Amino acid sequence: MNLMSKKTTQHTTDDFGNPIDPTVGYARGKIIQSSVEENQRLIYGQRLATNRLTEQGAASITVFTGNQRAFPVHPEDLELRCEEWFGPGIIIDELKANVIAHMDGDADNDFAIFNRSSAGIIALITALADDRPVVSGVPSGSRSHTSVIRGCRIAQVALHEHAHLESFRKALESYQPKLAIITTVTSNLDRLDEETIRSMIKSAQSAGAIAFVDDAYGARIRPILHQGISAMRMGADLAITNCDKAGLTGPRAGILIGRSDLIPKIAAKGAELGMEARAPILVAVMRSLSSFTPSLLIDEHELGGALTKLMRRQYGESIVASSDLGPIIDENDMLRLVLQRANRPVDRANIVPAEATAALGALLLRDHGILTTNTHGQPGAKVSLRLRPTPEALDRIGDMQKVVDALDSCIEHLAGLVDDTEAISNLILGYSK
Repeated sequence: MNLMSKKTTQHTTDDFGNPIDPTVGYARGKIIQSSVEENQRLIYGQRLATNRLTEQGAASITVFTGNQRAFPVHPEDLELRCEEWFGPGIIIDELKANVIAHMDGDADNDFAIFNRSSAGIIALITALADDRPVVSGVPSGSRSHTSVIRGCRIAQVALHEHAHLESFRKALESYQPKLAIITTVTSNLDRLDEETIRSMIKSAQSAGAIAFVDDAYGARIRPILHQGISAMRMGADLAITNCDKAGLTGPRAGILIGRSDLIPKIAAKGAELGMEARAPILVAVMRSLSSFTPSLLIDEHELGGALTKLMRRQYGESIVASSDLGPIIDENDMLRLVLQRANRPVDRANIVPAEATAALGALLLRDHGILTTNTHGQPGAKVSLRLRPTPEALDRIGDMQKVVDALDSCIEHLAGLVDDTEAISNLILGYSK
């Protein structure tokens, strides 16, 4: 059964002719063949970080993922609030108040916390799709998060993805879904305009569908950086955000808010699948939300803009894309840069773009202490090179030009290895394929 229909501008091959895996949106190669190797890449990346910590100390690593992953509990929280049996009941009212305030909800809303946003999205789809196709609205040229695609596969329902309002409306009419998903800001920080978001929500509800907004980044980026309106104020039935990105410091968790008749169904499905957040995470989420201020995101935005200018000076605007949180180099462009540096024609690549950025991530971490999602991203995460500085990262590295110089050094290094797939495999996985 074909579970996915693409009405966006996605391609079936990358710039080098490699077939794109439709689930993750990039090509697999001889080294990174599946999620298994991606998980091994993550494990090896953690080992590289540990080795550097042991040899040079914590100050030798700067995190440029944009995810701070702090765990902001107080010492007095550890005895009872973090205790599995008593803790959730003790903090429930304060936690709910913080969630409602952060997501701009109201007292009638309910909420649920998951161990990551992906878990909340998968639980939501499996709980609410009701054996009907899911219609998804995304920014032009982009796609839903991998968890949406995998959630639909788990629920065994088709996913119909649309980047334009009119085709989104036609899909609602054609497929009559019980669930519509609107992704306001993607992992690459592509963004829907505010009026399109509002129209998609209203169109979904008019068609009898539940309007769910994936606001993992958008819950803060849209209102703080672009004077947007919260998903709940736009009338969404449900919205989710992530607790460790775009100005929130952690922990990793998914924060879901919405209609009180829907949240219990989703929370129950999450508990069935082992996706719920346990007591210590609930406490940390509460502390993170209560300490959030817009200035945290504004600082990240300004630092990202400064690094983008330096990167564009080095590689040009056509190579370095600008986002709200920092520079992005597409994986296809990165492999092309490596091949050019190696004086190799683009039709002679022995690796795929995802392997090029993974190898560069390993070199950046091992040799320069710059940690990116290219070593530490979960299986299925975007494979473009995304550098998202935080104030803490800048404090540690001191000078952003060092980041640009480190990247150029790593491109040069990888260019010298471009014909040696065994060496590249060892860089990515810690062993040769």
